[in-house]
Amino acid sequence: MSFLPQEIIRRKRDGAVLEADEIRFMVDGLTKGSVTEGQVAAFAMAVFFAKMTRDERVALTLAMRDSGTVLDWSHLPGPALDKHSTGGIGDTVSLMLAPAVASCGGYVPMISGRGLGHTGGTLDKLDAVPGYTSQPDNALFREVVRQVGCAIIGQTADLAPADKRVYAIRDVTGTVESIDLITASILSKKLAAGLHGLVLDVKTGSGAFMATLEDSRGLAESLVSVSNGAGLPTVGLITDMNEPLGTAAGNALEIRLAIDFLTGSRIDPRLMDVTVELGAEMLVLGKLRSDLAAARSAIRQAFSSGRAAEVFQRMVAALGGPIDLVGKPEKHLAAAPVVRAVHPATAGTVSAIDTRAIGVAVVGLGGGRTRAADPIDPSVGFSLLAGLGETVDGERPLGMVHAANEGDAERAAAALQAAYQLGAAGHRGPVVIERVT
Repeated sequence: MSFLPQEIIRRKRDGAVLEADEIRFMVDGLTKGSVTEGQVAAFAMAVFFAKMTRDERVALTLAMRDSGTVLDWSHLPGPALDKHSTGGIGDTVSLMLAPAVASCGGYVPMISGRGLGHTGGTLDKLDAVPGYTSQPDNALFREVVRQVGCAIIGQTADLAPADKRVYAIRDVTGTVESIDLITASILSKKLAAGLHGLVLDVKTGSGAFMATLEDSRGLAESLVSVSNGAGLPTVGLITDMNEPLGTAAGNALEIRLAIDFLTGSRIDPRLMDVTVELGAEMLVLGKLRSDLAAARSAIRQAFSSGRAAEVFQRMVAALGGPIDLVGKPEKHLAAAPVVRAVHPATAGTVSAIDTRAIGVAVVGLGGGRTRAADPIDPSVGFSLLAGLGETVDGERPLGMVHAANEGDAERAAAALQAAYQLGAAGHRGPVVIERVT
């Protein structure tokens, strides 16, 4: 069947429900060059205003998935499982979750992203590990998943290539915030990974892209509905991002936090709660445990027994990192030359945190990017961040700043002080707010 791009754009602009073949024509045309970037930009804007039905979202997701290689894990003796987070501050969950699920019989081919805006990216964190190959070829990726049980890598060029093209167009045409297009972008990559089960961690609050619970719920429901509609069993959790999830923000600092968690030397309770819930959902989706209670127990035991730490170390070594990273992190992780405590102007109790501002301050230190080509300083960021309800004073700081020089440290300290409100104890609700099926 022959289509005209301008007719499809016009129909969508006027509110028509597109056929799956029309949507596939636009995506295939972008990949092959028969549809221009300008036409795809117009199509994205039409979708932004006219919205898509669930079936249209499914069709767009599948078309983008099929623009490149779709991995097949049917040769593995267990299910291929993964999670996706919409991004937050101090969120090191992937680094602990993948090895924990692998040590319980799952296989986790985790394809992660780089930092976006104020949020940290798992790939940028792993790039703080000397020698770690975050973008291996498919042969090495498959071998590490098969042998170790998990591999955390970046999106390869042949997985959902149409998504990269569409995202670049959205980024410069004011169409990033469309839930329809966000859904297809996230899920096309996960479907291309050939998974048997997916858990979504949709953040809400001051450090999330979706600041309100209503918006977060809308995105979670779209993701879960479309993923299941495309044939991938999926559950979503809406989790709190009104304060940093862990007590560190910054790439090497978060790797160190993850290692401390895995070895049991320091465990942030909220980080544990989110990791256990996501891991339990993955084990139940993969039919590795019969119910969530048994699955939670299995994940906790993976940590307490040291098995998750062992799998993490094996993954790092298999992908070119140090063979003693878990035992000697200080030997391998970059340390900032300036480290100082940031105290509040007056003593008080933390009542609210502008979590986004903390992420922006990390970017300002050089720990994130303002342009895609910017280099990242893995050593900078914050540690020992105070949480809601904590008393801060001349002894207990708001946090420790790690900076490349005194000037950067001063600016980051001022930003951290401005991000914290002191007063009556802030309400700290449950870190897992809702479950979406």
